[in-house]
Amino acid sequence: MAGPYTRTNPFPAKVIVNRSLCGEESEKDTRHFELDLTGWGLNYEVGDSMTVWPTNDPALVDEIIQKIGAKGDEPVKGPAGEKNLRDVLLRDCRITQTTPKFLKAITERAVNEAPLLSELLKPERKQELDTYLWGMEVVDFLIEHPSIKWTPQEFVDTLAKLLPRMYSISSSLKAHPERVHFSIDVVHYESRGRKRKGVCSTFLAERADKVPVPVFPNTSKFRLPEDGGIPIMMVGPGTGIAPFRAFLQERQATGAKGKNWLFFGSQHQHCNYFYRDELEKYQRDKFLTRCDCAWSRDQSGKSYVQHKMLECAADIWKWLDGEGAHFFVCGDARRMAKDVDAALRKIIQEQGGKSEQETNEYVEKLKADKRYKRDVY
Repeated sequence: MAGPYTRTNPFPAKVIVNRSLCGEESEKDTRHFELDLTGWGLNYEVGDSMTVWPTNDPALVDEIIQKIGAKGDEPVKGPAGEKNLRDVLLRDCRITQTTPKFLKAITERAVNEAPLLSELLKPERKQELDTYLWGMEVVDFLIEHPSIKWTPQEFVDTLAKLLPRMYSISSSLKAHPERVHFSIDVVHYESRGRKRKGVCSTFLAERADKVPVPVFPNTSKFRLPEDGGIPIMMVGPGTGIAPFRAFLQERQATGAKGKNWLFFGSQHQHCNYFYRDELEKYQRDKFLTRCDCAWSRDQSGKSYVQHKMLECAADIWKWLDGEGAHFFVCGDARRMAKDVDAALRKIIQEQGGKSEQETNEYVEKLKADKRYKRDVY
């Protein structure tokens, strides 16, 4: 189909670059992807995210079809209408994470075989259920309960819709016209003796080079200051570096004169320093004013970006209060963003000689003035 491209008619982009950002000894698999958007006429801004619609792992689809005793060519009605079973499981249904409906069906059909699961499905035991389900997928229950008989339609009816994944854009259109870059951790882990794969990250890493990748932009409030002379501080460990790589490309392309300070962190300097050559060139060119890196596993004590911030407290306060810098954070919402926020408040309180209440008011003013922005997930 051709444009106009919308959520229901997404653009079929092609993956043209898929390369590792890690050295050989890395425990992580972090990749740089580039998608060709030629012919779209798309306009996105740095700070935006894009949505990738994956397909499921074909090998897992085939295993599930075999476990429910089906062939795969049976007609079924799925979230996107009527198709054959294999196509619905490949493109339309979430086949890894279980749903309450699926778990209820297991307890109803596996008579006397799943007493623990029946107990854990009670509302007051939600936390215990979450612990029990960690690392378990739909296929595990099919393996554990081979006596359960499903019609293809009954099985599909217990599954949730396959949803797209949102990724921060790590490029600027001004620097890379008609392309979009992503910086993505490819998820692999093992549980219950089985190797597991992240649905979308492994789709991009392993199967999408010849598969169109439909994407569309998500307009964000995570924006550079309009005045290119304003200094910016960016805290982006791991793949949180993505929007800041885009920010730097944009500011260089537009000739912005404001100072740029990046805090980056990862496990090891020798194999997890993403975009090292680019960042070092920016520093040599005096474009990236400062780059402070934290390597969590290169010494006995853990070192994270919030620790680097505290080491630079006086300079951060000078940029923030004296020079009107904007402060950006991108990455993990559960821990990193909270720790960075706590470090920022400590710096403001101690360097600014403020009470706790005055510090909180100062931070709220930063947010209101759009000088403290977070893109966390």
